[in-house]
Amino acid sequence: MRHLSETDIRTSFVNCSKGEAKRLSVPRDLEEQPWGDLDFLGWRDPGAPDRAYLVAEGDGGLLGLVLRAPAAARRGFTARSMCTLCLTTHTSGGVALMTARRPGEAGRQGNTLGQYLCTDLACSLYIRGKKQAGTGWGYEETLSVDEKIARTRGNVLAFIDRVIA
Repeated sequence: MRHLSETDIRTSFVNCSKGEAKRLSVPRDLEEQPWGDLDFLGWRDPGAPDRAYLVAEGDGGLLGLVLRAPAAARRGFTARSMCTLCLTTHTSGGVALMTARRPGEAGRQGNTLGQYLCTDLACSLYIRGKKQAGTGWGYEETLSVDEKIARTRGNVLAFIDRVIA
């Protein structure tokens, strides 16, 4: 992914107003992001734990989504869950259902679309082996890293397309 500026990020959001995009919390460490290893930029808002954001490059440019996420992970629950973007398995709250309000009138009426995502939105780093899920359990994939990257990018853009459709 190319390096994004704060302005790039704020103008990319398709499911919130311009005023909301102007007020949302953008990562302070944009200069330190591993841009070459990112398929999309995803982050949680430290001031509002129930908010998350995702920005990806599509054919038409940048597309960003404001997401609602559970504020806290369930404790004591050890079932394994899988992210629908990168197919990384996690335990104990490493995956959560995140919902995106649809743009326009549909969103104003409360229509949303949700998917199970890595709670830290670090899918790009998991598929490249730069971050470990720490589950101690997983499955062996025969796909190359490049194929996993292509799959994840496709899944991210398909999610965004379904939200804005």
